[in-house]
Amino acid sequence: MTVNAFIPTSYQLHLFHEGNFFQSHQLFGAHIFKISDKVYTRFCVWAPNARHVRLTGDFNSWNGEGYDLEKVNEEGVWFIVVNQDMVGSLYKYEIFSQSGERLLKADPFAFYSELRPNTASIVYSLNDYQWQDEQWINRCEQKNLVSEPVVIYEVHLGSWKKKQNGDYLTYKELASELIPYVLEHGFTHIELLPLVEHPLDDSWGYQGTGYFSVTSRYGTPNDFREFVDQFHQHSIGVILDWVPGHFCKDAHGLYCFDGTHSFSYSDAGDRENVVWGTANFDLGKGEVQSFLISNAFFWIDYFHIDGFRMDAVANIIYLPNGSSEKRENPFGINFLKKLNKEVHDYQADFIMIGEDSTDFPQVTAPVRYGGLGFDYKWNMGWMNDMLEYIETPPYTRTHAHSKVTFSLFYTFLENFMLPFSHDEVVHGKKSLLDKMPGDYWEKFAQLRLLLGYMFAHPGKKLLFMGFEFGQFSEWKDKEQLDWNLMDYEMHQNLNKYVKVLTNVYKHSKALYELDHLQDGFEWIDANNSVQSIFSFIRRGKKEVDSLVIVCNFTGVSYPVYKLGVPNPGEYQEIINSDQEEYGGSGLINKKTIFAIEEPFHGQPFSLYLTIPPFGFQIIRPVKKRKERSENGKEKVRSNAIGRRERK
Repeated sequence: MTVNAFIPTSYQLHLFHEGNFFQSHQLFGAHIFKISDKVYTRFCVWAPNARHVRLTGDFNSWNGEGYDLEKVNEEGVWFIVVNQDMVGSLYKYEIFSQSGERLLKADPFAFYSELRPNTASIVYSLNDYQWQDEQWINRCEQKNLVSEPVVIYEVHLGSWKKKQNGDYLTYKELASELIPYVLEHGFTHIELLPLVEHPLDDSWGYQGTGYFSVTSRYGTPNDFREFVDQFHQHSIGVILDWVPGHFCKDAHGLYCFDGTHSFSYSDAGDRENVVWGTANFDLGKGEVQSFLISNAFFWIDYFHIDGFRMDAVANIIYLPNGSSEKRENPFGINFLKKLNKEVHDYQADFIMIGEDSTDFPQVTAPVRYGGLGFDYKWNMGWMNDMLEYIETPPYTRTHAHSKVTFSLFYTFLENFMLPFSHDEVVHGKKSLLDKMPGDYWEKFAQLRLLLGYMFAHPGKKLLFMGFEFGQFSEWKDKEQLDWNLMDYEMHQNLNKYVKVLTNVYKHSKALYELDHLQDGFEWIDANNSVQSIFSFIRRGKKEVDSLVIVCNFTGVSYPVYKLGVPNPGEYQEIINSDQEEYGGSGLINKKTIFAIEEPFHGQPFSLYLTIPPFGFQIIRPVKKRKERSENGKEKVRSNAIGRRERK
């Protein structure tokens, strides 16, 4: 092998410009090669309209003379081979535009970057980590997540918890504290706000510069690999927020990379994202498609990430952002289809979640059937309606009744995820707990009710950090969560309730097996607007797993409340948000409830229940011995609930 072997091949270049080079990170950027006893470092960059490109860094005192890159083709791919091992070296590309302007740019394909406010790229090898997550990978390949329980804990690593001096925890420190916390609360996945390198902390990672560079705020790329590895070894999935629609305009980044808008639309109306002060990727350009789809493959290959939550899908589907006269963007729509198809062809169990606030059809339909190809869509309509409803004073909720029922008209048109995310607790919106009307007790009671209804409603679940113990103030991204609240009884009680709620959810097939099908849901009474009580049935694949759900959205209690049910026999209440140990008033149904043969609510049988104020209840038929023996998980769940009651 000779140094000439490092030159990009015509086939690689063809695929890259065509938009089909999905391993372009193996060509572009800085890579170490060894030939016999010599070590070389190759740098390769796409700068289609540059007049001249040089390599500069701490190895040449930031003087690019003698480090000229060679232009490989007319489409603007440049490369240089340096006869030394440059791991750890700081570098940038010194780009001279056609107008003679000198630009210092970080490497778009860099694997590591300086800690902000410094902006240089760092030569880094990703070939020396030994993964230990084979069992997790194998399990994921065998699962169908659509019919599995999913409870995601959304985390901003910089503000979940901090050191006493205010410094960030490292990836390693975060893993040691976050993993036991996630396990204790029963979350199945964590979702991390974007970790691509970004210059401004206040952007939370949503305005990136280094798409292949995991942020150095918390450690090295290998530190983050160990972070993911540890989560997988504890059977916790890791999802990243990912932003392929737009990027920040900092001078060292992708914006005007070679003096022209090579990564973004040439038309200013399409390019300039006035809402966020960013630039939109030109998703119709082959090189940009190769860049972004390669980035998805990169996070799969090198970091074993389990999925993406794609931010601002509406900004990709429609142009321009910030205009009242939006129009469909065919480049964006075709890119999403191509991306989702290629990612799923590459790794079928990778989870693609779209944060789409529009009513664009078939977001989660497969591409082959004309859909965009996402696995899940955030149910922004459900979230907005429920928050508007719950912020309505209880005595006037009768007039907002349809806010609760409307979601069931469309919830089976897509595979939905129900989000209470960071977006709902910033910029003056107040925390989820503080949104609840009423006094101190009523706020906690209604939050328990809202979370219970969320877990009973069809769709996978996502909760932002702090919801699980009742963060009273809205999210402060520069400070850690208010952990001191856990010294107070009501916050402790709420936290206990969330743990039990996730456990009941994960062990109740009716709450997740048929999330995506109408067969999994049936209203008992959707029309009781006078009392603001909603009741429904959730079903699993087996009728024996069915559950009855009751939600009372007012502070009025009912010692005796008649409810129609589909089956005869005995029923038990398995969770009640009004239990004293959760901070409630203790109006629960302790004893077995017997169904009587009195048709009601369109059902052949009836129960007489105690309904607590602001109460969420799950009631299940008592299973006979044969039924229990056919469902090992049911027995485990019964034992677990029994242990909790004895405590």
